[in-house]
Amino acid sequence: MKSSRRSFIALCAAALALPLLFGSRQAPRRATFTPQIPTANRAAGNRVFLEKADVLYKTEADSFMVVSGNVEFTKGPMIMRCDSAHYFPGSESFEAFGNVNMQQGDTLFVYADELNYIGPEEVAYLFADYGKKVRMINRDVTLETDVFTYDLRTDVGYYNVGGVLTDKQNRLVSQEGEYLPASKDANFYINVHLNSLSDKDTLDIYTDSLFYNTTTHLAELFSPSTVVNARGTIYTTDGLYDTQLDTAALYARSTVVSPEGRSMTADTIYYDRPAGIGECFGSMVLVDSVRSVMLEADYGFFNQQTDSAYATGHMLIKEYSEGDTLYLHGRQINAYRLFDTVVIPAIPADTIADTPAIPASSRVDTTHVADIFPRVRFYRSDMQGICDSMRVTEADSMLRMYVSPVIWSEERQIFGNIIEIHFNDSTMDRARLPEFGFSSQRVADDFYNQISGKEMIAYFTAGELSRLDINGNVELIMYPEEQDSTVNKMVNAQSSFLTAKFKGRVTEMIKMWPETTGSATPLFLLRKSMLFLPKFRLYNGVRPLSPSDVMIIPREMDELMDGSPRLSQSAQQTKAAAPMRHSLTNETLK
Repeated sequence: MKSSRRSFIALCAAALALPLLFGSRQAPRRATFTPQIPTANRAAGNRVFLEKADVLYKTEADSFMVVSGNVEFTKGPMIMRCDSAHYFPGSESFEAFGNVNMQQGDTLFVYADELNYIGPEEVAYLFADYGKKVRMINRDVTLETDVFTYDLRTDVGYYNVGGVLTDKQNRLVSQEGEYLPASKDANFYINVHLNSLSDKDTLDIYTDSLFYNTTTHLAELFSPSTVVNARGTIYTTDGLYDTQLDTAALYARSTVVSPEGRSMTADTIYYDRPAGIGECFGSMVLVDSVRSVMLEADYGFFNQQTDSAYATGHMLIKEYSEGDTLYLHGRQINAYRLFDTVVIPAIPADTIADTPAIPASSRVDTTHVADIFPRVRFYRSDMQGICDSMRVTEADSMLRMYVSPVIWSEERQIFGNIIEIHFNDSTMDRARLPEFGFSSQRVADDFYNQISGKEMIAYFTAGELSRLDINGNVELIMYPEEQDSTVNKMVNAQSSFLTAKFKGRVTEMIKMWPETTGSATPLFLLRKSMLFLPKFRLYNGVRPLSPSDVMIIPREMDELMDGSPRLSQSAQQTKAAAPMRHSLTNETLK
């Protein structure tokens, strides 16, 4: 009997010792409860409530309660679930383990393997096991990272160990980021890459600071950024890009580069990519590296669909294909593509050659055209010019100058009603004055070789006048050189046609036909009234003398372009020159 009693006591002692043998967290004494749902107001003080769990127990040594099985906490509208947790009622904090998820309404979900919620700070730290990710899902937005911090007080989630945010439009990768579920705003920092998920086109944005909204799909850029798509590349430090509409607003001297080698820089650029329309404001610089052309202006507009562009305000064009830069100014430029229908006549059948008839047809030819106006001025070291309007057509390589055009080359001046210039590989090879032309070349002091006619065609070699043809109403005044390179007479002649050949400043040959009238006058017999042809004019007062001079419009040029009957100051001075010096010698005209 005594032995049976001892066995029973030993068995009871062994049973009491079992909690000491299993689980270091268990104390000699514990109490196990079935949790009851508290009746406190859930909105009061925005507190954390343990809503349910299958098991709850606590040891005297621990400051937390252990809950397990279908654990659920709430904090305001946020529900937090897990397999088990350590709950600290005093600070309303807890550590959650296994199948952790947070839910707010039916739109926001966060999934993790571990959660550490700090009650006083109202901040949740979520962690993922190796090979897995913490995921936040907000409707069609998914954010993935290894460690995610969610501030419930401000409703902001963020990471700093690398993460990926994906919506219907884009995928964004960054080292650091934050997401605001309520406003759908996301901020990304360090090694940011936005990649479009569209099948229609490509879009990649690389930057270190990007603000993004997952509803509007607007990307705001605040650091050196590169935007790459099939139509070009954008470089900016301050801009707004609508990734859904493919439109951009760029600031702070942004640059757009096209695949064809064109680049455009301005203080502000608005670009609608689908429409192919862009506007530039403030110190615009357009560079065409293929054609070696640069355009500067205050404002620019372009339409890729119609292949047209417009620029104005302190406009300056630089053409540098030949090494020597041409500087050209006008108040505005309008460039566009000109369409022309060409009719191809029918070809009848040839019964002998047994070929069928070919019906009439037509084709549409196009050419690029640029109109520059008004008050056009240009400068190159070997050539300068002015006019009120200018048209450049690419198909025939022609430049046409309208309204009082004047061209200078060293001591030579050419003017007329219209001047047409043909270029061969950006080099002027001929010029035509179809309605009236006047060419003069200074010989010495107030002595000028002069040629005037109805139609004038000048040919140039290596930038110098080599031949001149005149058709109709030919008049000339020349100071021919003798064999010893001296000048002792002036020749005045009139005819219907003329051909002259030049070599440098020397006239090698002049041919006039069919009939020629005129006279040769020794220098010592010259009178002032004989020095100039009736239409002689000098426009030295409006001649550009340097690259910067093309931007200055003299008053005399305004008067000339407006049709003022007054001559330029230089011309007036020439006409009012002092009487001829009878002591003039041949050496003066060498």
